Order: sequence, then C-alpha cells, then structure tokens
Amino acid sequence: MSTSVLAKLNQNFGIDDQVTFVGDPGGLPVAVLENEHGRARVARHGAHVLDYQPRGAKPVIWLSRQARFEPGKAIRGGIPVIWPWFGAHPSDPTMPAHGFVRTLPWSVDATAVLDDGALQVRFTLSDGEASRRPWPHAFKLAYTVTLGTRLTVELAVRNPNPERVHFTEALHSYFHVGDVAQVTVSGLEETEYLDKTQDFDRFRQQGPVRIQGETDRVYLNTEAECVIDDPVLGWRIHIAKRGSRTTVVWNPGPEVARSMADFGDDEYPDMLCVETANTFENGVTLEAGAEHRITAEIWVE
Repeated sequence: MSTSVLAKLNQNFGIDDQVTFVGDPGGLPVAVLENEHGRARVARHGAHVLDYQPRGAKPVIWLSRQARFEPGKAIRGGIPVIWPWFGAHPSDPTMPAHGFVRTLPWSVDATAVLDDGALQVRFTLSDGEASRRPWPHAFKLAYTVTLGTRLTVELAVRNPNPERVHFTEALHSYFHVGDVAQVTVSGLEETEYLDKTQDFDRFRQQGPVRIQGETDRVYLNTEAECVIDDPVLGWRIHIAKRGSRTTVVWNPGPEVARSMADFGDDEYPDMLCVETANTFENGVTLEAGAEHRITAEIWVE
C-alpha cells in the first residue's frame, strides 16, 4: 500500500486525534478509531473489525496471531462480514466458504463524530467483476462501525434488482475469553439449534451454553441478547442484536485448530465466537428495491 493512498484517506476522512488511517501488517489500509470510550481498528479489506478495546479494559475482540493480511485472503478473528452465503456455497463447492465480501477491498464512504462523542466510519461495496460469478445479482452494501459506550456494527443490504434475492449472512464476531472451558453463554436457553458436529441434527438448549470440545451450533429463531460470562477475565460480554434471527456459537477445539493454517494450535482456549446471523431457515428474502439491516451491539461489564 503506497503512502499516497493513506495520505488521501487521511486527508478525506481523517479526524484529528480520533480517526486515522494506517497500514496493517500486510500494508492494507486500516481505520483507527480512538476516543474517550476506547479504541477500535477496522480494515478496509473486508470492512473487517480487527479489534475493540474499551478504555481501561482488556481487548474484547480476539484476533489470531496467525491471521493473514493479504489481498484475497480472509482475516482470522475480529468481526468478518459474511455475505451472501453462510458456510458452504449452496450449490457450488468450489466457491469460498462464508461468501466473498470479506476478501474484497471496500470503499471508505464517510467518517463522523456523533453528537454524543461516538466515532463512526462507514464502508460501501457494490457488485462488480469479482462478484458476478459467485453472485449473479446487483447489490449495494453499507457497513457502519460506531465506537461509543458500545461497539455497534451494522450491515445494510439494498437490492437494486427488478426481482427478489435470497441470501444468508453473519457478523462473525470472535471474542477474547480467559478460558473457553470456564465461560458460559446465556440467552439461548430452550432455543433449538443445529449441531454441525453431529451432522446438523436438531437439539434444544438446556441451560446456559458451555463449551466442551469442538462446538459449532446454529441457534434458530432467536432474537435474544447473549451474555458471555467469563470468570477468568472477570467480566460479562453482552451481544445484543437487531435484524437477526440466528445466533451461531463456535469454538474449533484442539483438533480443528491444528488443521487451520491461520489459527495457532494453542489459541482455541482464548476465543469464542457468538455470531449475529441469518442462516438456514432464517435466511433473508429481499424484495426488489428493498433494504435489510443486521446490527450487533457489544459492551462489557
């Protein structure tokens, strides 16, 4: 990434001492947001939140030490934007998992200081040559990251086509935990879920979620706020959501972690994904000209 690109981003979108653009370890542009509430970094690559740290607290968002910062590659950790399919492509196994927008460069559209002092950066992405093979439809995406008393991330999807389109999606948030075997996740009690580790058989959650080895569950038809209770780090992470009917809980466990080149063998105890999503039977059908928004709000106590 040339210094002229960063200079132009800072000239057009920088805000003195609050929003600056720097190069990530691979040289790709990153927006650094910093105010009285904390600090967050968002890569233009994939409009990917890399980290979030409230003022005076530990990092809330987890990023792998093995994460790759390369054009065309997904970044392991943070909050990847998953769209227009969650998991495997519905009909073409040669397509990348979790869609293609997380590996494309988005455009910085605006930055702002809001009336309450929160900082905001907005990225946009539209259809083009790179998207037409995997997704033969026009689309317009806007992704807004707001750093205030909470970290808020929102994906807006507009359908400019003359016909309806169907997609699945997720804000695939990775959270930093002290020991995944000791945390619990509340808010999903009595919710039905599909268990990927058991051939997507359907179960009903009994009590809070506890992680015992590889965990990959898709909780359906839920709009509930989730809370990660972490006795090791001594905090509770809240994840509230809007426009979402699915919550995904994932930890690879030791064997799957060892199989991933961009995930350290010893990193799985330090992270837990609780994802704001719409997938499987909760996929989104969007009428011509309509807009859909999915939002996650994250804060700690």
